Amino acid sequence: MECKGKILIVDDNEDVLLSLNMLLRPWVDAIRVLRSPERMLEFINNFRPDVIILDMNFTKDASSGEEGYRWLARILEKYPKAVVLFITAYVSAEKAVRAIKAGALDFIPKPWDKDKVIDIVHGAVDLARYRQNEPDDVPERKPQVIDKSQYREFVGESEPILQLKRLIAKIAPTEANVLITGENGTGKDVVASEVHRLSLRRRGKLVSIDIGCIPENLFEAELFGYEKGAFTGATTSKPGRIEEAEGGTLFLDEIGNLSLMLQQKLLTVIEKRTFTRVGSNKERNVDVRVISATNANLKEMVKNGTFREDLYYRLNTIELQVPPLKERSNDILLLANYFLKKYIVKYNGEQQELSEEDNKKLLTYNWPGNVRELQHLMERRAIDAEYPLPANETEEIEEATMVEELPLNLEELERQAIMKAVRQSDGNLTQAALLLGISRFTLYRKLEKLGKQ
Repeated sequence: MECKGKILIVDDNEDVLLSLNMLLRPWVDAIRVLRSPERMLEFINNFRPDVIILDMNFTKDASSGEEGYRWLARILEKYPKAVVLFITAYVSAEKAVRAIKAGALDFIPKPWDKDKVIDIVHGAVDLARYRQNEPDDVPERKPQVIDKSQYREFVGESEPILQLKRLIAKIAPTEANVLITGENGTGKDVVASEVHRLSLRRRGKLVSIDIGCIPENLFEAELFGYEKGAFTGATTSKPGRIEEAEGGTLFLDEIGNLSLMLQQKLLTVIEKRTFTRVGSNKERNVDVRVISATNANLKEMVKNGTFREDLYYRLNTIELQVPPLKERSNDILLLANYFLKKYIVKYNGEQQELSEEDNKKLLTYNWPGNVRELQHLMERRAIDAEYPLPANETEEIEEATMVEELPLNLEELERQAIMKAVRQSDGNLTQAALLLGISRFTLYRKLEKLGKQ
């Protein structure tokens, strides 16, 4: 693995300086070390390092990392394209989020894994070369301004989406695991795709697995793969999704549906970077970045014991919150026209445009199914130009007249909600699940339970 470039290491511990120097010297063109950050900016100007490895704490017994944040800000103020790696013995999820938002690329923890350090520095050098080849920013342009051409399918110009894109651009080149949260249908899979596409792993695959759609007894084989004869029907060996994602990104959608037993196995994979196929005793190494997504409140699940706290913090190095469509109203017509044109081309349909009345209905509807509901609606509109658009008024009147008639029994309330969602969706269970805010697999189980009552 080639990892050329110039590295500056700033740490007040001589043992750390010596160890990193010896570890990285065979892989880089040049290394310089400093025991104090006081002359660092001058040194950067003369040495022009590709990557700066910066200690977070220089005061004896300090562990807050505040010194590191201050020096990082001074580096980026003078050298906006600088690639900085923090090194610290006090890593936490909160520090990781703050550091990456502040502009650091990644962490090197003390003590470190040698191969992991080399991989991190290798990726940092690649990023530094990419930044160096970019045209210099004009004075008016700030580093966080979004180049909209990067975001092909990630449509949106509202402020919440622009903020989300800025954060994606910062965290994508790191190795940090990402948790994407938001309501069903908001586009969490699109966000995962953007993180991968802008990451240093973009040459590898983005492999997705929807946990909500896979029965629990099949999930382990789906994720880890299996050997021939591992179970009835396993006539050949098959690699799992995690092997397919080697060198790339593994996207675990609906992570809140994972059972406690499987949570433990996933935690082991993330911590040890090894796994074992079903029916095998052989451990295999794996190099993947994990992105997960959920519409569930994992913090509450941790509190009530249905989601492991240690796994939560492993998955949630960085959290990306995707806003619901009703909070990005400036994007509604933009998305509607985007999807309409897309599906007209797909189905070779007749050209059509949304009327002022159409636009009014789209803007006043509350979009319980979010972007996915809008996408499906525009697909049907592309096929049938007379297909009616939704409106809130009738629904609000219906709900107002029903409120006094609602039963107090929770099971009956759930049954009525499910039946109403299925009716409104014309029997389309995917759409019904969207309206209910649950996964398709969860809806199937609830329907099966209702059928047995």
